Parts: sequence; C-alpha cells; structure tokens
Amino acid sequence: MGFKTEQENFWASDFGTEYTQRNGICNIPSRITRFAEVLKNTQGVNSFLELGANVGSNLIAIKNLKPNAKITALEINKQAYTQLKELEGVEALNSSILEFESEDKWDFVFTSGILIHICPDELNEVYRKLYNLSRKYIWICEYYNPTPVEVEYRGNSGKLFKRDFAGEMLDLYKDLSLQSYGFNYHRDNNFPTDDATWFLLKKSD
Repeated sequence: MGFKTEQENFWASDFGTEYTQRNGICNIPSRITRFAEVLKNTQGVNSFLELGANVGSNLIAIKNLKPNAKITALEINKQAYTQLKELEGVEALNSSILEFESEDKWDFVFTSGILIHICPDELNEVYRKLYNLSRKYIWICEYYNPTPVEVEYRGNSGKLFKRDFAGEMLDLYKDLSLQSYGFNYHRDNNFPTDDATWFLLKKSD
C-alpha cells in the first residue's frame, strides 16, 4: 500500500477490515447520550466532519440529534468506507487524514479513537487539519494521558499512543479555548462505552 506511515497502512489493511467486522455499528444509545452532552455546549452547529469514521456509529448518533445537519465522513479502510457510504444523509470519502485536503469548513470537526493511532511525528499535521477544517468547534475523544506513552495494541507495537491531544492543540493555537470536557466509563450502569476522555474546543469569534 502507498500510504505515508505504517499506521495508515495498518488500518487500511486486513487489520482495519477485521476491526470493522468485529465492531460494526455499536453503542448508539451511549453515543447519543455523549453527543447530547457535548452539543449542549455549542451554538449554531449545522455541519459535521468526522476524520476516521469507520462505519459511522458516531454519525448515526448525531443524525438522531441533528437530523438536518450536513454530515461528511472520512475513512481510510475500504471495507468500512463501503458500509459508511450507505448511510443516508452522509457524504463519505475514502482517504487517509494525512492525504485529505479541502477548502471547505465545517462547524464541528472531530475525531473519536483516531488520534491515538496516528504516527506521533505526524500529529502536528493532523492538528493543523483539524484546526483549518473547523469553522467553530473541534471535538477530540481519545485515550488521555498527561504525558505521551505508547501502549501495545492487540499484540502490535507502534500502533496506539496516549497523550494530552487537546492540551497540545491549545498550546499550538492560541485562539482555541476549552469549552467542556468529560469522561465515559465502560462500566456506566446506563450508557457504557469505551474509557475515553473528550474535549470540546472552540475557535474565537
């Protein structure tokens, strides 16, 4: 495959396809609850862009809350993209984040469980894209750690990294402000989901 990093090739390959087959569309009620909590801290959000959407579970949740919103989704794995493009009201694009370029802007640009799989050397480029593609809000939902650390992922090294992604963006872009943040616990009695920490950032008006 011809992607820039080993991490991109990894997710575009059979491993990414197996991930899609293993997980599929999941945890929709939990995701709806999470996005309801996030979106109550926003105003005027009518368009969304997800970088690394897999089969679109997050987008289904958003559609439940914002049925008339313009939704665009980027996905590197062709099997996941094939399913993603079947979602009604979603513009699906088959591309890696590092290859994706657009002059368009969206009100709300986000990643969920994606930055943890980006080559650390390329994070600043991904931050740049998140910033430039966003008209107003950036939402980051990832595994958090105050300092960068690598974690073995299903027997693979160099494929999962935890750090303070939101903090690094706040340091890079001084006109960003932290609007809200939260944590979702896998043992929540009502809406269990992955142990991810989310941060809502806003561009200055």
